[in-house]
Amino acid sequence: MKKRKRLVKSKMTKAQRVRGFLSAVSIFVLIILYWLAAFYGTEWLFASINKRPSAVVVQLINSLGGMFLWGITMAFLGRFFRSKQMLFFKTMVQAIQSMSRGDFNVSVDNNPHGGPFVELVDSINNMAVELGQLEKMRQEFISNVSHEIQSPLTSISGFSRALQNDQITAEERKHYLEIIEAESTRLSKLSDNLLKLSSLESQHHPFEPKSYRLDKQIRNHILACEPQWVDKDIEMDVELEEITLIADEDLLSQVWTNLIHNAIKFTPNGGTIGVHLTSSGEEGIIRISNNGAGISEEDRAHIFERFYKADKSRNRTSGGNGLGLSIVKKITEMHQGTISVVSAPEEKTTFTVRLPLPK
Repeated sequence: MKKRKRLVKSKMTKAQRVRGFLSAVSIFVLIILYWLAAFYGTEWLFASINKRPSAVVVQLINSLGGMFLWGITMAFLGRFFRSKQMLFFKTMVQAIQSMSRGDFNVSVDNNPHGGPFVELVDSINNMAVELGQLEKMRQEFISNVSHEIQSPLTSISGFSRALQNDQITAEERKHYLEIIEAESTRLSKLSDNLLKLSSLESQHHPFEPKSYRLDKQIRNHILACEPQWVDKDIEMDVELEEITLIADEDLLSQVWTNLIHNAIKFTPNGGTIGVHLTSSGEEGIIRISNNGAGISEEDRAHIFERFYKADKSRNRTSGGNGLGLSIVKKITEMHQGTISVVSAPEEKTTFTVRLPLPK
């Protein structure tokens, strides 16, 4: 894309040079024509009155006559181009005013012959497109947040009314209270993740890198999750190469917690989870895999987007809100790393995190 832009810019520059050369030639030809017109005009005038002044006066009259004709032409052309230029500026001002009112569906037509304002017009059009995309993302974000908040609130409200019924049994009452507690926890987790993601994207989140053993950190997280994977009779396949990393330990801790918890959540009873840490010399490679339902190609394209859920029903019952992987990706990028996923329906899913190692 960059190469194509440079090629277009090069072609435009060449075309501008050709037009500049032709303009200069045109001006030179016009000056000669005006001087000739003044010369033959004065010759005819002097012949008509049968009187000819000195050569110096003739030359002065010819020069003034040529300059007069040139001035008239320039005044006419200046008025013509000034009106077109003012219309062009007015269009740009109207586009900027529309964007200031929140209407980003604007576009300024560029001069097909180039000119000094080509880059300005391109910048305005690009700004309108990018602001329009940001506005669309903002509206989608508000819609998603509203939906995620409204859903548990509706459940809490409904089961709270059900608890007012004196006819329900103690077992039903306990069940309703458990649902209210689960939905309240879900709301709290949503709020916490929103604040966390907002802080990470604000560029003001504390970032305190230090040297530590990455393999020990991942092993500690696996052991901390032992009750969950033992409860589901999951086999853990762990191979951790000894690697020292310079990074923010607390931030990366959230990455491993999220990925390992997701692997446990979506692995069936008796399944297998693999956690492998290797080094390629320049970067540490962490692969966390699990067998299970897998992720479709369509879902993989959006898996790191905010509020996206590959399996909405399963995420809902599991308390997910679609923000975990967005946080994981943001933290990984803050460390100049990358994260990717390889999966297919009914096959193994593998998340790969690559982090640069100290030289």
